[in-house]
Amino acid sequence: MSPICLFFHFPFFTKYPKMLDVLKNRFEKRMFRHSDISWAKFESKIVENPHLIASILQMEQTGGMPELIAYHADKDAFLIVDCSPETPAGRRSLCYDRIALDARKTNKPEGNAIEMAEKMGVDILTETEYRFLQSLGEFDLKTSSWIQTPQEIRQLGGALFADRRYNHVFVYHNGADSYFGARGFRARLWV
Repeated sequence: MSPICLFFHFPFFTKYPKMLDVLKNRFEKRMFRHSDISWAKFESKIVENPHLIASILQMEQTGGMPELIAYHADKDAFLIVDCSPETPAGRRSLCYDRIALDARKTNKPEGNAIEMAEKMGVDILTETEYRFLQSLGEFDLKTSSWIQTPQEIRQLGGALFADRRYNHVFVYHNGADSYFGARGFRARLWV
């Protein structure tokens, strides 16, 4: 079966047949975020890799409002990131990772950011990616998002999160086992 046939027979498209239209609409509405990116080239890459649409759909279903925001010429890869104004509502109240979740004795959250991202086929943002996203607009004015944490911090029980307050992007630390109704994670996917 050709990649195009696979694309349109992919199971998720029975529920969201217009996901590419949604992405294209967002792409065209916010050209200021990516004026040097070719939609046609991105679309052909998605058609060649239809399994990636499942991850994009999960980003959408959990409230991420994914958008195509960058192209990395060296990798020949496009970057899709959650661009919802606040951290996605369907991915909040999570501690950082499985170790943190298992360490909680009481009041455990339903899950953790790292495993949820893995199940979705995405990664959480790095600090650099988070700051790049914030250069494209104002995000997380009322919420915060877990970001990838260096191993030396994680080994000591901590994890990093970020937000925007007072017109500035802040990166903070917290116990990895903490969780809050206003903290989630933003996903990224390279296509």
